[in-house]
Formats: sequence, structure tokens, C-alpha cells
Amino acid sequence: MQRIGVYGGTFDPLHNGHFHVAAAIMQAFALDRLLFVPAFVPPHKRKQEISSPFQRLAMLTLATAQQPRMFVSTIELEAPARPYTIETLGRLQAEFPQAHLFFLMGADSFRDVTMWKSHERILSEYSVIVATRPGYLEAEHPATHLDASLQTRVIDLRGGALPQEAHWQTPHIYLTDYVEVDLAATVIRELAAQGRKLDDFVPPAVAAYIEKYQLYRNS
Repeated sequence: MQRIGVYGGTFDPLHNGHFHVAAAIMQAFALDRLLFVPAFVPPHKRKQEISSPFQRLAMLTLATAQQPRMFVSTIELEAPARPYTIETLGRLQAEFPQAHLFFLMGADSFRDVTMWKSHERILSEYSVIVATRPGYLEAEHPATHLDASLQTRVIDLRGGALPQEAHWQTPHIYLTDYVEVDLAATVIRELAAQGRKLDDFVPPAVAAYIEKYQLYRNS
């Protein structure tokens, strides 16, 4: 059975933090492939404008072009309406019926996950990998916001522990802190707006794309 990671977000832009997290998770969980899933979020529905989905798709495609096991899925960009995560996961499972899906989320999303539509199904029907910074979640009780039945699915891998292959047979919630990431897309957009070089913050192809098309200059 293939193991496929699903990494969703706006990716405006994709930065080295995203990339390092994806690479670390792929290695730790021996994923056969990882799908970046850019969200289609209409600018008029957000307080802060974001780049067009086509620009974000282009940056993701350029960044992953030389990565044989990283792919970009347009499944949410092609949806007629903004899909919920549970719907996207269901469509991906139908596309890869023999695969075990691992859904990646950040610590902020994990803390707010109980407000997501059908969050119980997400956390019980699919394996979920929470990528957090060391010390970000509560040390002793990081999942008290979940129902007791969901708490039993939590496997705490913080501190560098690796998952056991036996766990992959059924969905679990994995807490990880493999990468120390202190980088935000908002900071990168601010630097780009100032005309600063982004080579230390984003993949080279993404930096070149932002410079060529003068993205974020009017932010």
C-alpha cells in the first residue's frame, strides 16, 4: 500500500520552512510521494489579499520540479467551490484507492481543528501528522482539546522519535517536531514588497519567479 502525504495551504509563497517540513516528514514516515495542495481562496473572501491561485501553483510547480517524490495537486483549484478538508481528502482517497493518506497540518491548525467541519472524521479516518516547533505544544497534555476517543489515537513523536511501521496499518494522530521552523510567509511578502532578496528564505526558482513578476510589491 502506498503512503501518500497531503500538505495543504495557501503557499503564498512556498518557503523553505514548508520545504524542510515536507522533506523531514517524507523521510520519517517513508512516504512514497507527497502532494502539495494549494487552496483556492478568493481574495475578496479574506481580510488580506493573496496571490492568484495560478501564481501560487506556478511557484509550487517550479519548487518541486526537481523533486521526484513531491507533486502538486490542483484538486482544490479545480473545485467549483471552496471545498472542506474532509471533502478534499475523500476525493484524493478516491483518486488513490489503494493508498494510505497522511494529512499534514501545523500546530496552529491542530489547536483549532475542533472548529473544522467533520473534524472527527478527519482525525479518525485518516492519519494526521502535526508538524510543530519544539516546545510549541503543551508538553504533558497536547491533545486535551480533543474528545477522549480521539486522544487515544495520538502518538507523540516529539523529541525526534520515529513512527513504528505497525502503526501505519490504522489511522493515528502523530505529533512531530522534526524541524525547527521560525519562518512565516507574511515576513517573506514584506521583504518582497521592500524589494529585498529572498534567496535565503524560499527555493531559488521561487525567488526568481517572485522577482520576475514583481509579486507582493503592492502589498
